Amino acid sequence: MTDGSPLPGTAGYAAEAEALVSRYESIAFSDIHAAILPLLPAPPAHVLDIGAGTGRDAAGFAALGYRVTAVEPTPELRRQAAVLHPSPLIAWLDDGLPDLAALADAFDVVMLTAVWMHLDEAERRRAMSRLAALVRIGGVMALSLRHGPVPPGRRMFDVSASETIDLAREHGLRCLLCRTDEDAQLRRPGVTWDRVAFVRDEAQGLHAPGTIA
Repeated sequence: MTDGSPLPGTAGYAAEAEALVSRYESIAFSDIHAAILPLLPAPPAHVLDIGAGTGRDAAGFAALGYRVTAVEPTPELRRQAAVLHPSPLIAWLDDGLPDLAALADAFDVVMLTAVWMHLDEAERRRAMSRLAALVRIGGVMALSLRHGPVPPGRRMFDVSASETIDLAREHGLRCLLCRTDEDAQLRRPGVTWDRVAFVRDEAQGLHAPGTIA
C-alpha cells in the first residue's frame, strides 16, 4: 500500500480523472489486447492488473471469467473504476510500482498497460525484479510501451522494447511477443505502442534465453 503520497509516475492523472474515464472507456478491451489474449492461460486464472486506471481491462478480464486483482495508486481513478465496474471477480488495491509492497501472492497473468514508461531507469530495474517474483512459473506478463509526444503535466520516458526484453531476461522472463502498433484507438499524432509479452520459464534471478516470436 502506498503511504498516501502520490507516486511520481502518477503525475497528472488525478487532475484529469473525469476526462480519462470517458477516453479510456471508449476503447474496447478486446481490441487493445487482441495480440495478447491468445497467449494467456485460460480462465479462471488469476490476473494482476497493475495501473488499472478506470477498470476497463479489469472488467474485460472478469467478463471472460478471470479473477482479477486491480492495482491503482490514484484514488480518483480507483474510486470511479470500482463504481463503473462492480464485479465479485475484481478486488481493488491501493498500491503501485516500483515496489508493490501490498502484494504477496504470485499470479498467472501480470498486465501493465500504459504503465512501464512512467518509471525512470532505476525504478524500472527495481520494478522488474519485483514483477518477476509476482509471475508464477509458466505465467505470462504483458506490457505496452508508449512512444511519442508527452502530454503536458505527465511524467514519461521513451523506453525501448529491446531494453525491456533484456531487463526481463535477467529475471527469468522470456519474450513471447514484440510488435509495434499505431495509436489506432485514440489516433494521437506521432504516438505508437510496443506490445511485449513474456513467459516466466525460470526461477527469479536465473537467465533464460530470450527469443522473439
